[in-house]
Amino acid sequence: MNGSVAYLVTAAGCLIGVAGIVVAVVAIWRTRTKPRRHPGPTDPFRDRDADALRGDPRRLSPGDIVEIRGTSYAVRGSVLLKEGTWTWSEHLLDDAGGGQLWLSVEEDPDLELVLWMTDPALTLTPGAPTVDLDGSRYTSNESGHALFTGTGTTGLDPSGAMRYHDYRGPGALRLSFEAYGNAAWEVARGEVLHRSDVMIYPQAGPGKVG
Repeated sequence: MNGSVAYLVTAAGCLIGVAGIVVAVVAIWRTRTKPRRHPGPTDPFRDRDADALRGDPRRLSPGDIVEIRGTSYAVRGSVLLKEGTWTWSEHLLDDAGGGQLWLSVEEDPDLELVLWMTDPALTLTPGAPTVDLDGSRYTSNESGHALFTGTGTTGLDPSGAMRYHDYRGPGALRLSFEAYGNAAWEVARGEVLHRSDVMIYPQAGPGKVG
C-alpha cells in the first residue's frame, strides 16, 4: 500500500468514526427531549372492600342496575370520554317512571360520582368565570375537548368529539355544559354523591364486581 492510499484509508476511517459519534449524540438528544406520556391518575387508597360489597362504579355498563339513595335505575347507555391520557365515563339512567338522569364516574385521583339532571329550560352559556343560578354561585373549574365512544342507547352518535365546561358550586353542587358534535350547549345540574349512596347490581355475572 503506497502513502497516498494509506492516507485515504486513514481519512475515510476518521470520517466514519466522526459520523458514528454524531449519530450517537443525535440519538441521545432525541431520547432526552422526547416528551413522555404520563398515565392517568389512580387512587392509591381505593376502597376495594366497598367495591366488592357495593359494586364497582368503574365497571358500569348498559343493562346494569344502579340503586341511588333507595331508588333503582337501569343503565340504558354509557359514554366513555377521553382527553389525552385522561378518561372518565357517563351513564344514562332510566327510572321506573320514565325519568332520566346521568351518572358520571371519574377518578381525580379519588373516585367522584356525580348525579346529573339535564335542564333544557336553562339558556345559560359557558365561558364566564362565575355563573349565578337559583341563589348559588358556581365557579369555573375546568373546560376542554374530548373524544367519546358510546355503547347502548345514549341518543348520541356511536363516536365523535365533544366540548365541555364544568363549574363547581357550594358544597356538593355542580353545573356542567356539554356539546356533542355540532350540537348546541346542554346544561345539567349535578350533585356529588357519597360512595355509600350508590349500590350496583351488575347484570353480567359476579366477574364484574370488585
